[in-house]
Order: sequence, then C-alpha cells, then structure tokens
Amino acid sequence: MTADYPDIDIAPLIDHALLNSIATTEQIEQWCSEADKFQFGAVCVYPIHVKQVAELLHRKKTQVCTVIGFPSGSTTSKVKLYEAQEAVENGATELDVVINLGWLKARRTSEIHREISEICQETGQTIKVILETNLLTDAETMLGAEISMDAGANLIKTCTGWYGGATVADVKLLKTIVKDSIGIKASGGIRTIQQAFDLILAGATRLGTSSGVDLIRQRETLGKEPE
Repeated sequence: MTADYPDIDIAPLIDHALLNSIATTEQIEQWCSEADKFQFGAVCVYPIHVKQVAELLHRKKTQVCTVIGFPSGSTTSKVKLYEAQEAVENGATELDVVINLGWLKARRTSEIHREISEICQETGQTIKVILETNLLTDAETMLGAEISMDAGANLIKTCTGWYGGATVADVKLLKTIVKDSIGIKASGGIRTIQQAFDLILAGATRLGTSSGVDLIRQRETLGKEPE
C-alpha cells in the first residue's frame, strides 16, 4: 500500500446505513445480507426497521444501529428516551442520538448533559451523539463534543448527512477534544475509498455510509494492475 492507501481493513468500521424513509423489506434484507457478507460493523436503519434487522442479524457479528431524534434532534427529552428504550427492546445495540441543536447554540449545557446522560444510563447500549457540524461553529462543535463525552457517550458523530457530509477538518477538530477517550464516527457523503482513508487517518473510528459495498470493492481493486 502507498501512504495514501494504508493497509486498513475498513469493513468493521462501516455502519451500513439505509436511512431512507421509503426503504422496503427487501432492501432491508439486502443491506443485512451485505453487512454479514462483508462483516460490516453495523447496519443503521430507522427505528421502524430495528426489529427486522435484529432478526436478520441474530447471532451475527454485525451490530443493530438506529437513529434517535433524527434528523433534527428537536423532540423532547422524554420522547427521545422513550424512542431509545423502545429501540433497545426491539433489538438495537447502538443508538445514534441527535443532539438538541437549539440547546447547543443557546449554551443550555445542563439540559443537553441530562438528556444524553439519561439515554446512556437507561439503555446501557453504545451511544453515538450526532452533532451536525455543518450547522455549528467550531466552538459549538467542541462544546457539544465535551458535553456528550462527559455525559457518557461512546462516540461523537459528525453529522446526519442532511446538511452536508463529514470533512477531515471536522474529524481533526473532534479528535482534539475526545483524543483517545471515545470514538469518532464520520458520516455523510463518504463514497470513495480515498475519502474513507482520509477520514480514518484524521481520527475516525467508524464510517456511516450507504456506499459500504462500493467502498469494499474499491478497496479490493487497489494495487491491481489494469486489465
């Protein structure tokens, strides 16, 4: 491998995302089959699909991931907690929770901390807090990461992908806050193996993408002579 293409097995780092409001049963089955075949880290779907994914991935290594308060994070703390608890009851093992952006911009730190802490404590699962870096200043991003980490989050996620994708700068900024204490999930717009490697080298420990299979295929062609 060259310096640009390090010898990294990216499959376990991929959250194979199907966050499509019109996703069908057949598409969910396809995503789970692909995740099992390539040994992706997780399949990430809307809460309505969690039970099906949990059944399809039963006894598999791939985790069952869903989103909470998605995509705006503006539902009440009580609703978020209920949504998280129900997702876990249905088989979710990882929860991507959207931070309350209005609270973050208003510096309502204690309310943010309480909301995230309750979800962490009451569910006992892997919690990734989504910040939405494209809508935040660097100072707000750093504050959100600090609060989330202190509240018990396992990873900080850059964004939902609704307002733009993750950047190397986002990941590097988050890395200055979390260091090696917790993980960083880069998400949104990751379609090439170069993007994936750049984000990983910047500090990302998980990649949220709907292009997981394409990334693996691109990875497999590296170093091969053209036909």
